[in-house]
Amino acid sequence: MADDSRETSAEKRPEFEHQASIDSLEQENKILRETVFQLKTELDRFRSPALMVADTTDIIKDRAIIKVPNGNKFLVNISGDVKNLKPGDTVIVEQKNLTIVEKLERERRIDAEQFVIIEKPTVKWKDIGGLKEQENELVEVIELPLKKPELFRKIGIKPPKGVLLYGPPGTGKTMLAKAAAASTKSTFIEIVGSELVQKFIGEGAKLVKDIFKLAREKAPSIIFIDELDAIASKRIDVGTSGEREVQRTFMQLLAEIDGFKPLDNVKIIGCTNRSDILDPAVTRPGRLDRMIEVPVPSKEGLKEIFKIHTKGMSITKGLKTEHLLKKMEGFSGAEIKSVCTEAGYFAIRENRKTVKKEDFEKAIVKVKKAEDTGFQEYKGMFG
Repeated sequence: MADDSRETSAEKRPEFEHQASIDSLEQENKILRETVFQLKTELDRFRSPALMVADTTDIIKDRAIIKVPNGNKFLVNISGDVKNLKPGDTVIVEQKNLTIVEKLERERRIDAEQFVIIEKPTVKWKDIGGLKEQENELVEVIELPLKKPELFRKIGIKPPKGVLLYGPPGTGKTMLAKAAAASTKSTFIEIVGSELVQKFIGEGAKLVKDIFKLAREKAPSIIFIDELDAIASKRIDVGTSGEREVQRTFMQLLAEIDGFKPLDNVKIIGCTNRSDILDPAVTRPGRLDRMIEVPVPSKEGLKEIFKIHTKGMSITKGLKTEHLLKKMEGFSGAEIKSVCTEAGYFAIRENRKTVKKEDFEKAIVKVKKAEDTGFQEYKGMFG
């Protein structure tokens, strides 16, 4: 009996081994099928055409008008999976028939904040010397409408939406703008014009739109556009994509300025060293129509600025400044500040605690030399 049992067990062993081998092969085959399926899916994904990013400009019943990157507009269908689509949304469209297949959810304001400086300035009007006339004009155009809008409503007039500060470099244009923001407790949003010209088509215009949206959210606010001439220079008929992108950005800027109501609590201050090349469209009535020149300080202004920058300095008693001021005629406010800083350094190098006349004289020579070098470079750029 025992011999029969052993024989039956020996006969079944090959059968068990065969079944185990079949199970192992089926499992391996399953893994291979899954791998092939994944590779086919990946291959199909690589073969499928890329989708295009576009902007919705309008919704008409179950269809939408979109604007593609080259600026053209199309009336297209909307996939049933896309819900709550609104004008201004960024969408993904299929390249062949431009059907909207997905709404692109993204917060573009963060992009704008990467290109601007947002601050609450502490500069006061008394910190600025020799620009009383310019200060008065900014008070009229920027400060009064933000502080007392009811006055303008009662009189029945509309204040300018913004101003243009123009003049040589270093004369205090940025300081004036910051003082206006500080006096009205406004958020100061500073942007450099050249930063608005983006590499990719349409990005500059979107950035302008986002900056103005940001200004409304942080109102009362002042948008300060430095180097305005970088995007607002006179338009010429050129066909390069770069020039077209600058023009698109400029047109968006004009559209945003036009979209403001005069008594809105957002003001615009443009700044340029080259007012001669500005496009008249930006300074026409209703836009930045109040132009304020910020020139090199006069003799009286130079005296005020020098007094401001030397107020906290330890200066030799009885120092007469008339001789020094005469040597600094033609200096900008920034250069006068630089003279005071350099004079302090001359005293520090000799381990002295007070600044004397000779320190200022050497500082004037040093700054004037730097000024002459810079002028020659500037002259070489513009002929």
